[in-house]
Amino acid sequence: MSDKTPDISNVVKASQLPEKYVLPTLAELIEGNSQMMGRMEALNAILSAPPPAAWIKEHPFIPGWKYLPIDKVEYLLARIYKEYDILILREGALFNSVYVTVRVKYLCPATGCMRETDGIGGCQLQTKKGTSPADLININNGAVAMALPIAKSLAVKDATDMLGNIFGANLNRRDVAPFKPDTDLIDKMKNDKYSKAID
Repeated sequence: MSDKTPDISNVVKASQLPEKYVLPTLAELIEGNSQMMGRMEALNAILSAPPPAAWIKEHPFIPGWKYLPIDKVEYLLARIYKEYDILILREGALFNSVYVTVRVKYLCPATGCMRETDGIGGCQLQTKKGTSPADLININNGAVAMALPIAKSLAVKDATDMLGNIFGANLNRRDVAPFKPDTDLIDKMKNDKYSKAID
Protein backbone atom coordinates (compact mmCIF):
# COMPACT_ATOMS: atom_id res chain seq x y z
CA MET A 1 0.00 0.00 0.00
CA SER A 2 1.37 3.42 -0.98
CA ASP A 3 1.87 6.05 1.74
CA LYS A 4 1.36 8.84 -0.79
CA THR A 5 -1.42 11.17 0.26
CA PRO A 6 -4.00 11.64 -2.51
CA ASP A 7 -4.22 15.11 -4.06
CA ILE A 8 -7.46 16.74 -2.94
CA SER A 9 -6.66 20.28 -4.05
CA ASN A 10 -9.51 20.27 -6.57
CA VAL A 11 -12.15 19.33 -3.99
CA VAL A 12 -14.50 22.20 -3.18
CA LYS A 13 -14.14 23.19 0.45
CA ALA A 14 -17.22 23.77 2.58
CA SER A 15 -16.30 27.43 2.99
CA GLN A 16 -16.57 27.90 -0.80
CA LEU A 17 -20.19 26.71 -0.96
CA PRO A 18 -22.95 29.33 -1.05
CA GLU A 19 -24.18 30.34 2.40
CA LYS A 20 -27.78 29.50 1.59
CA TYR A 21 -28.65 26.66 -0.79
CA VAL A 22 -32.05 27.19 -2.42
CA LEU A 23 -33.95 24.04 -3.36
CA PRO A 24 -35.49 24.00 -6.84
CA THR A 25 -39.27 24.27 -7.13
CA LEU A 26 -41.39 21.39 -8.39
CA ALA A 27 -42.04 23.35 -11.59
CA GLU A 28 -38.29 23.74 -12.16
CA LEU A 29 -37.72 20.02 -11.62
CA ILE A 30 -40.51 19.08 -14.01
CA GLU A 31 -39.59 21.63 -16.67
CA GLY A 32 -36.64 19.69 -18.02
CA ASN A 33 -38.48 16.37 -17.87
CA SER A 34 -41.96 17.33 -19.01
CA GLN A 35 -42.09 14.52 -21.56
CA MET A 36 -41.13 11.77 -19.12
CA MET A 37 -43.26 13.19 -16.30
CA GLY A 38 -46.24 13.49 -18.63
CA ARG A 39 -45.79 9.92 -19.82
CA MET A 40 -45.53 8.68 -16.22
CA GLU A 41 -48.70 10.54 -15.29
CA ALA A 42 -50.55 9.12 -18.30
CA LEU A 43 -49.36 5.63 -17.33
CA ASN A 44 -50.47 6.22 -13.72
CA ALA A 45 -53.91 7.20 -15.00
CA ILE A 46 -54.20 3.88 -16.87
CA LEU A 47 -52.92 1.86 -13.92
CA SER A 48 -55.31 3.60 -11.52
CA ALA A 49 -58.40 2.74 -13.57
CA PRO A 50 -60.49 -0.16 -12.26
CA PRO A 51 -60.40 -3.43 -14.21
CA PRO A 52 -63.41 -4.21 -16.42
CA ALA A 53 -66.27 -5.46 -14.23
CA ALA A 54 -66.69 -8.57 -16.42
CA TRP A 55 -63.14 -9.65 -15.54
CA ILE A 56 -63.67 -9.62 -11.77
CA LYS A 57 -64.46 -12.99 -10.18
CA GLU A 58 -65.46 -14.00 -6.67
CA HIS A 59 -63.41 -16.62 -4.85
CA PRO A 60 -65.28 -19.96 -4.73
CA PHE A 61 -64.32 -20.66 -1.10
CA ILE A 62 -64.06 -17.14 0.38
CA PRO A 63 -67.41 -15.33 0.08
CA GLY A 64 -67.03 -11.70 -0.98
CA TRP A 65 -63.33 -12.03 -1.90
CA LYS A 66 -62.79 -10.64 -5.41
CA TYR A 67 -59.89 -11.35 -7.72
CA LEU A 68 -58.67 -11.10 -11.31
CA PRO A 69 -57.94 -14.42 -13.06
CA ILE A 70 -54.31 -14.94 -14.07
CA ASP A 71 -55.11 -14.83 -17.80
CA LYS A 72 -56.36 -11.23 -17.40
CA VAL A 73 -53.24 -10.27 -15.42
CA GLU A 74 -50.97 -11.74 -18.11
CA TYR A 75 -53.01 -9.98 -20.82
CA LEU A 76 -52.55 -6.64 -19.03
CA LEU A 77 -48.81 -7.22 -18.60
CA ALA A 78 -48.44 -7.89 -22.34
CA ARG A 79 -50.77 -5.06 -23.37
CA ILE A 80 -49.41 -2.31 -21.11
CA TYR A 81 -45.73 -3.26 -20.73
CA LYS A 82 -45.13 -5.24 -23.97
CA GLU A 83 -41.99 -6.85 -22.51
CA TYR A 84 -42.02 -8.73 -19.22
CA ASP A 85 -40.45 -11.75 -17.53
CA ILE A 86 -41.61 -13.80 -14.56
CA LEU A 87 -38.80 -15.32 -12.53
CA ILE A 88 -39.34 -17.89 -9.78
CA LEU A 89 -37.16 -16.86 -6.84
CA ARG A 90 -37.93 -19.83 -4.61
CA GLU A 91 -40.53 -22.41 -3.70
CA GLY A 92 -41.08 -24.52 -0.65
CA ALA A 93 -43.43 -26.25 1.76
CA LEU A 94 -45.24 -24.54 4.59
CA PHE A 95 -47.31 -26.75 6.90
CA ASN A 96 -49.56 -28.69 4.49
CA SER A 97 -49.13 -26.14 1.68
CA VAL A 98 -46.63 -25.09 -0.94
CA TYR A 99 -45.53 -21.53 -1.65
CA VAL A 100 -43.80 -19.76 -4.53
CA THR A 101 -42.13 -16.36 -4.61
CA VAL A 102 -41.68 -14.61 -7.95
CA ARG A 103 -40.17 -11.48 -9.39
CA VAL A 104 -42.02 -9.81 -12.26
CA LYS A 105 -39.70 -7.73 -14.43
CA TYR A 106 -41.30 -5.35 -16.89
CA LEU A 107 -40.35 -2.59 -19.31
CA CYS A 108 -41.83 0.72 -18.16
CA PRO A 109 -43.30 2.36 -21.29
CA ALA A 110 -42.94 5.85 -19.80
CA THR A 111 -39.21 5.67 -19.03
CA GLY A 112 -37.94 2.79 -21.16
CA CYS A 113 -36.32 1.26 -18.05
CA MET A 114 -36.77 -2.27 -16.75
CA ARG A 115 -38.46 -2.37 -13.35
CA GLU A 116 -39.46 -5.20 -11.04
CA THR A 117 -41.86 -6.17 -8.30
CA ASP A 118 -41.98 -9.29 -6.10
CA GLY A 119 -44.89 -11.42 -4.93
CA ILE A 120 -45.66 -14.55 -2.94
CA GLY A 121 -48.46 -17.10 -3.27
CA GLY A 122 -49.39 -20.31 -1.52
CA CYS A 123 -51.76 -23.21 -2.04
CA GLN A 124 -52.90 -25.98 0.27
CA LEU A 125 -52.19 -29.54 -0.83
CA GLN A 126 -55.23 -31.67 -1.61
CA THR A 127 -55.79 -34.55 0.78
CA LYS A 128 -58.08 -37.57 0.80
CA LYS A 129 -61.67 -36.67 1.62
CA GLY A 130 -62.42 -36.68 5.33
CA THR A 131 -58.78 -36.97 6.43
CA SER A 132 -56.57 -34.57 8.36
CA PRO A 133 -54.32 -32.39 6.18
CA ALA A 134 -51.78 -32.47 9.02
CA ASP A 135 -50.98 -36.11 8.26
CA LEU A 136 -48.83 -36.08 5.11
CA ILE A 137 -49.81 -39.67 4.28
CA ASN A 138 -53.25 -38.32 3.31
CA ILE A 139 -51.94 -36.12 0.47
CA ASN A 140 -53.44 -37.06 -2.90
CA ASN A 141 -51.26 -38.19 -5.79
CA GLY A 142 -50.47 -35.20 -7.98
CA ALA A 143 -51.34 -32.70 -5.23
CA VAL A 144 -47.98 -30.93 -5.45
CA ALA A 145 -48.09 -30.80 -9.25
CA MET A 146 -51.49 -29.15 -9.02
CA ALA A 147 -50.72 -26.79 -6.12
CA LEU A 148 -47.41 -25.32 -7.34
CA PRO A 149 -48.80 -23.69 -10.53
CA ILE A 150 -51.69 -22.25 -8.49
CA ALA A 151 -49.19 -20.85 -5.96
CA LYS A 152 -47.15 -19.37 -8.81
CA SER A 153 -50.25 -17.70 -10.31
CA LEU A 154 -51.15 -16.26 -6.91
CA ALA A 155 -47.58 -14.97 -6.53
CA VAL A 156 -47.73 -13.24 -9.93
CA LYS A 157 -51.05 -11.65 -9.01
CA ASP A 158 -49.62 -10.56 -5.65
CA ALA A 159 -46.65 -8.93 -7.41
CA THR A 160 -48.77 -7.16 -10.02
CA ASP A 161 -51.23 -5.86 -7.40
CA MET A 162 -48.49 -3.33 -6.63
CA LEU A 163 -48.76 -1.90 -10.15
CA GLY A 164 -52.23 -0.44 -9.72
CA ASN A 165 -55.99 -0.79 -9.62
CA ILE A 166 -56.27 -2.19 -13.12
CA PHE A 167 -54.37 -5.26 -11.85
CA GLY A 168 -56.85 -5.65 -8.97
CA ALA A 169 -54.92 -3.76 -6.29
CA ASN A 170 -57.96 -2.38 -4.46
CA LEU A 171 -60.63 -4.98 -5.18
CA ASN A 172 -60.93 -5.99 -1.52
CA ARG A 173 -60.13 -2.70 0.21
CA ARG A 174 -62.89 -0.65 1.81
CA ASP A 175 -61.10 2.68 2.22
CA VAL A 176 -59.34 3.74 -0.96
CA ALA A 177 -57.93 7.18 -1.78
CA PRO A 178 -59.04 8.00 -5.33
CA PHE A 179 -56.31 8.88 -7.82
CA LYS A 180 -56.83 11.98 -9.92
CA PRO A 181 -54.24 12.36 -12.68
CA ASP A 182 -52.54 15.71 -13.25
CA THR A 183 -54.17 16.52 -16.59
CA ASP A 184 -52.10 19.70 -16.95
CA LEU A 185 -48.93 17.60 -16.94
CA ILE A 186 -50.38 15.17 -19.49
CA ASP A 187 -51.56 18.06 -21.71
CA LYS A 188 -48.13 19.69 -21.48
CA MET A 189 -46.56 16.47 -22.71
CA LYS A 190 -49.04 16.25 -25.61
CA ASN A 191 -48.56 19.90 -26.60
CA ASP A 192 -44.80 20.03 -26.11
CA LYS A 193 -43.24 21.15 -29.38
CA TYR A 194 -40.42 18.64 -28.83
CA SER A 195 -42.72 15.65 -28.29
CA LYS A 196 -42.39 14.35 -31.85
CA ALA A 197 -38.62 14.68 -31.76
CA ILE A 198 -38.48 12.61 -28.55
CA ASP A 199 -40.82 9.93 -29.89
